Amino acid sequence: MSAMIELADVTRSVRLPDDRMLHILRGVDLRVDEGEHVAVVGRSGTGKSTLLNILGLLDSPTTGQYLLEGVPAHSLSQRTRTRRRGRDFGFVFQQFQLLPGRTALENVAAPLLYATGRQFWSRSRLAAQMLDRVGLGDRVATMPDKLSGGEQQRVAIARALVRGPRVILADEPTGALDVETGSEVMDLLDEIAAQTGAALVTITHDLAVAARADRQFRLADGVLVPVAIDAATADWVGDVPMGRPVVADRSAATERRLPAVSP
Repeated sequence: MSAMIELADVTRSVRLPDDRMLHILRGVDLRVDEGEHVAVVGRSGTGKSTLLNILGLLDSPTTGQYLLEGVPAHSLSQRTRTRRRGRDFGFVFQQFQLLPGRTALENVAAPLLYATGRQFWSRSRLAAQMLDRVGLGDRVATMPDKLSGGEQQRVAIARALVRGPRVILADEPTGALDVETGSEVMDLLDEIAAQTGAALVTITHDLAVAARADRQFRLADGVLVPVAIDAATADWVGDVPMGRPVVADRSAATERRLPAVSP
């Protein structure tokens, strides 16, 4: 059976104004199967967001291959890439990116404006059902600025999932939340991914969040390496140098506590 998404020897480089090449990703290999939760952990500036953009068809590798359900992504037309990105991928960001001046219901229904057939015509009902599923059935008419941070993230999750994506890409989904609320949000993501069979890829620098995944990887200097994180202590285990747990402090000081990994 083909993987849901698979990267083979993927690189991403950009040319700087002084004509030097900046190598962001170096020979990345990654396979994520249907229903699997994979976490990628690393400091800011290590290429995590670039990796997520490639996975979500927002960017393309410089070299290497990206297979989406066995189909090379580079063979897809721009129109097909756009259609599959909207239909098959759900994006959850650290900054909730809700539309101001629009109710929770209108925010969740927004992706369905690009759907066709029954999904388009039933968008308000589907949005209300998804809000109820994330525990906000009584907040459908509420504006974003009247919601707590945790509620706003739940609206963002409902928006990401309303089209029934095959892949959920979560970029620092708990970074703007306190520890307790962040844990509740991850419980929700894990639960819905398990129920729907969607692949879940979490990009994070929080070891406690990463420890929840089926498999963990560390991205350092553009190199992706498999690691093991003890779920009970949120510490590195195995051959990776031990580091202090990252469970509450999400500041730059927290990121400095992540142990270095040599490529």
